[in-house]
Amino acid sequence: MPQSRRTFLAASAMTAAGLASRGLTPAAAQSPEIRGLTAAAEGRTGRLRQSVTRWTYGGMPYDDFCQMLVKLGFEGVDLVNPADWATVKKHGLQISTSNSTTRGDFISRGLNNRANHELILGELEAVLPAAAKEGIPNVIAMFGNAGTISTEDGIAACAEGLAKIAPLAEKVGVTVILEMLNSRVDHRGFQGNTSAFGIAVAEKVNSPRVRLLYDIYHMQISEGDIIRSIRTNGKYFAHYHTAGNPGRNEIGSTQELNYPAIARAIADSGYTGWIAHEFSPRGEKEAALVEARERCTV
Repeated sequence: MPQSRRTFLAASAMTAAGLASRGLTPAAAQSPEIRGLTAAAEGRTGRLRQSVTRWTYGGMPYDDFCQMLVKLGFEGVDLVNPADWATVKKHGLQISTSNSTTRGDFISRGLNNRANHELILGELEAVLPAAAKEGIPNVIAMFGNAGTISTEDGIAACAEGLAKIAPLAEKVGVTVILEMLNSRVDHRGFQGNTSAFGIAVAEKVNSPRVRLLYDIYHMQISEGDIIRSIRTNGKYFAHYHTAGNPGRNEIGSTQELNYPAIARAIADSGYTGWIAHEFSPRGEKEAALVEARERCTV
């Protein structure tokens, strides 16, 4: 069973330094299917920049992971810890989003609880200027688990905390993105589980540097109506994640989301940011990633 993002964040701080590099499969040894998919994707960048999340390939040494992405034609890595920025950049890849911490409770302990503000704002204050210097467009933060916090108070608390960090984000030119996660399957108790919650927060803060990460997999589970939401609310979305539903696996024909149509809707909205693939492949990694890149090239 693939590890969760929460588990990866906690483990990566302890194990990253100990990963030894192992060689990738030479091109000559790849299956005809992978060679054919790669050839079909070559030269087709389309209107969307595509990256891949690190945590879904956490079992791979970081250098091997980056080499694989370069070989398959991806431009960037998503959800990168600051300690790993240099590793990504030495391979000529960009960082589409940086993590702000490696805390294991990063997802559950969020801005919806005012008791967390000092900790989280301190993390953001440290990362935002450094991210700006490295040309990283986004830094992620979380709404947090609800517990006994009402929806109204959770929205108000998030907006209060983000209003304090927004001036710095605006000054350095880096966007703080908040991700909506489903609470039905993957993140029980998570409060920011709908577009409406995230949009309410963004509207209260009213800053161009506080925006939302629209995870297509999570929002399919929470509310559906993906393309309509992109067309209606796209101005609030500064980043996108993909994965197949059900299962959070490949985004091909074995799951229910029509990614070519979704990618086209994102591009047609005028979006100029990144779409990051955040799925755990059940089959061959390279074939799954090439298929994902092809389906989202519009």
